[in-house]
Parts: sequence; C-alpha cells; structure tokens
Amino acid sequence: MLNSGSKPNAYSLVQLTRACTNLGWFSPGEQLHCCILKSGYDTNVFVTTALVNLYVKSQLLNKAHQLFEEMTEPNVVSWNTLISGYVRSGQFTAALNLFMQLERSELCPDSYSFTAALSACGPLGLLLVGRLIHAKIVKFGVECSIVVSNSLIDMYGKCSSTEESTRVFNSMIEKDTISWNAVIAANARNNRLEQAFDFLHQMPEPDTVSYNEVISGMAQFGNIQDAFDMLSRMPTPNSSSWNSIITGYVNRGRAKEALHFFQNMHLSNVLMDQFTFSSILSGTANIAAITWGRLIHCCTIKYGENETVVVGTALIDMYSKCGQMKEAEILFESLPEKNLITWNTIISGHAHNGDSDEVIRLFEQLKLVKDLQPDCITFVNVLAACWHNKMSLRAANKYFELMVKEYEICPMPEHCSSMIKLMGQEGDVSKAEKMIYELGFENCGLVWKALLGASVTCRDIKIAEVAAAKVIELEGDNEFVYVLMSNMYALHRKWIDVGGTREQMKERKVRKEAGWSWIEVENSTINSSMV
Repeated sequence: MLNSGSKPNAYSLVQLTRACTNLGWFSPGEQLHCCILKSGYDTNVFVTTALVNLYVKSQLLNKAHQLFEEMTEPNVVSWNTLISGYVRSGQFTAALNLFMQLERSELCPDSYSFTAALSACGPLGLLLVGRLIHAKIVKFGVECSIVVSNSLIDMYGKCSSTEESTRVFNSMIEKDTISWNAVIAANARNNRLEQAFDFLHQMPEPDTVSYNEVISGMAQFGNIQDAFDMLSRMPTPNSSSWNSIITGYVNRGRAKEALHFFQNMHLSNVLMDQFTFSSILSGTANIAAITWGRLIHCCTIKYGENETVVVGTALIDMYSKCGQMKEAEILFESLPEKNLITWNTIISGHAHNGDSDEVIRLFEQLKLVKDLQPDCITFVNVLAACWHNKMSLRAANKYFELMVKEYEICPMPEHCSSMIKLMGQEGDVSKAEKMIYELGFENCGLVWKALLGASVTCRDIKIAEVAAAKVIELEGDNEFVYVLMSNMYALHRKWIDVGGTREQMKERKVRKEAGWSWIEVENSTINSSMV
C-alpha cells in the first residue's frame, strides 16, 4: 500500500498494530509506531491506545505509560489497557494509583476498570480499598455483571474475608464455573474446608480447577492424606493437583515426604512444570539435600525448564542454601532472563554464605540494570552485609538513606535491626534505641532483640536491661533474653544478678534448647543436635 502511494487510515493502522501485538512482533510494531508518527495519526485516540497495548504486551510499561501521558484525550479503553498492564506485571500499587487517577478524571470507570482494580486489591490484601470499590460498583450499577461479581468474590477471598466473598456469590442470579471456583478457592485458602467441600458438592459440574482448590486447601490446612485420597479419586488430575500436595508438604516442613511424593509423581509419568520444580527445589533447599538437588536439576534440563526464570531462580536458591555458591553463580550468569527475585536470590545467597563483598558488588551491578531496581529485600541483604563486613556506620547509613530517599522504600524491622547491630559495633546504642521509636518499631520484638544483642556487644548494661524487658513484654519468656542478660551480668561481675537471672529461668521453666541442623550423609539426610 505504501509503495503504491496510498496512505493508511486510522482503522488500518489500528488493525496492523493489533496484528503485531497478537503475533508478538515487537520490532515491526516499533517500525509501525514510526510510520504512525510520520503520518500524524499519533493524535488519534484509537491508534495510540492500540500502541499502548502493544507496549504493555511487550512488557515495556514505562514506554506504554509515556505514550499514555502524551495522549490529549485518552478514553476509558486507554485507561483500562494501562491499568490491566500493571496488574498483569504484578505492579498492583501502580495499577490502583492509575485507577484513582481515572476516578478523578472526567471519565467514568466501566466494568473492566473495576475488575482490574479489584484484581490489584486482592494480592495486596487491601480489604478496605476493595470495599470502597465495591460501593462504587453498586453506585455505577454494574454489580449484576458476572465478571465483576467473580472479581469481587476473588478479591474478598484473597483479603481473607470469606463471609463477604460467600455473600457476593449467594447474591448472584447467574453463576458460571468461574463463580463456583472462586468461592471454593476463597473458602479453601482461608481454612474453611467444610464450606469448600459443601460448595464442591453443590457445584453442577466441578472441573479440575474445583478439585485442585480443595486439594490445595487440605494440603495446606487439613490432612495431607485426605488430599492424596481426593487426588486418587478425581476424574482428570493434572500437574497442578500433584503440585498442591508437594507444596503442602514443603510448607509444613516435611521436605523428605515431599521428595518421596515427587518420586511417585515422576514414576507415574505425570507431566511436571515449572511450579513442580520450584516447589520441590524449595523443599530440597530447606534441608540442604544437595544430591537430591542435583538430581532434580537434571530433571529440569530434561523437561526444558532449567532456563525459565522461576525454575532458574529456584535452582540458584537451592545451590546457595546448600553452600554451593560457584554452581549458583554459573546458573545466575547463564540465565537468559532475570527478574528482581533472581537478583535478590543470588545476593541473598552470598549474604548467607558470608561473602559480603560480593553482595555489595552485585547490588551496584543491579542498580545499572534497565527496568529493574532494588526493593526492600535487596536492602535487607545489603545492610546485613554491611554489618558482617564490619563497615562503618557512616558507610552503611549511605545505603539506608539511598533506600529511603532515592528508592522511597519504607524501612522494615529487618533494616532497622541491621542498623542497630552496626551502631552496637560502634558503641552507640542510645542512638539505636532512639531510632526504634523514630521508625515506629517500639512494638516489634525483633528490633529489641537486636538492641539487646548490640548492648551486650558494647557492654551497655542499662540499655540491655531496657531491651530485655521489652522483649519479655512483647514475646513472653525467652531463653535468648535470659542467656544474654546472664552473660552481660557476668561480664560486669554482677554475680548476684547472674544467680538471680538463672533462678528466674528455673522458676519460669525457661531452658536453653539444644540447636539442631540437617546434614546429608551418603545421600541421606539426618538431623544433628548441637549443644
């Protein structure tokens, strides 16, 4: 058409852009964008919305948002396209912020806007926001939509409000399979297994998803044997049915049984997917069973899953927790695609294996990666590395300020604890106590434990006593507190207080438990107790 001298109109440009989007042809899509700019159709709302969708589906949300901002009069579809893009990429807060901007505009949200916003509330557990959106749905008269009602059921379920989830379901005049599965999931995931069973039996035609939700609930909260029995009886089990039971074992700390079940899954020729491998690798990592880990690694290669982000990250985590950092590094470098979880996993691996210099080096490298930026987990490892490396408080404070000011991350107790330990190294625990109150962590036992440890390090008995009292107030009698305080009194030669502390332990029946760890010996895992 171009060679013949004809100019494409807005309709043809929209269709061509959609074709590029559907086929995943990003490069031709970019060339088409250039053609649209030259032809002047970049001011056409339909053409630009199609381009926004192209960039959203290509996971270039920054570019999509930039295009959206340049639109003079975006329509509701334009807004919905970008909001849905943020939801699909897991950027739920950004999606809700955009939804609120839509509400403040002259346009009215439609049912698609509401479903996207509800999808963002669920994973964040924002029940109050979800209720406010529900009120607006009623106000706009779209509560009768099956899609909207299904989203409400899902949102309430993910926010642990099963009563409201069930109420929405019961009020629906028409229900589809998704409605039934959503209410089953809402109950099963919140430990209301009897109600989940009732809905499963009432459902006209339960499908595999229906059974899987109940199996997952039983594996998580009930009797795993019952979950296995249902798996044996269900009409068409799939890999997700088996995965739920593996995940149940792993989450309950029963990794050896998870490995045995994984073995049965393999012998039964059930198709394994990335979720199978990521779950069983997590269990293997928890008991540091390196032989099993290597065997599962071979399976991932056989199934072609070893280079996916999810499985690759799980493999890095497994090797890291088994102390095999060289293998973890090789995997990290060879992964064709890495997300922030992958980066955090390798950084965490080096932190837990005592290589603090490598933690800092990887952090500096991560800062330069396009479309990724450190999050709160990254900084937990960085600040911990500062402490392990015995960095100066001034140097560590630069990372803390970078986190708060540049990346706008609210400090967590874990960040505060690392800073307290650093202050303890420099003998300034009074400043550490002040920091606890400034950050609003005065009701958090973790930070007071850190302060107690830091006080013992710099032999500040006065603040140690304050910290010990707070830990006992918040967490009850804790052998950690009594042992540290006994040691502190002994350092100051306060033998009467040492005796008094030990007497308190006897009176309150507090005793120091022996430590234990998993050790792999000749391909078997045993636990080894330590005094």
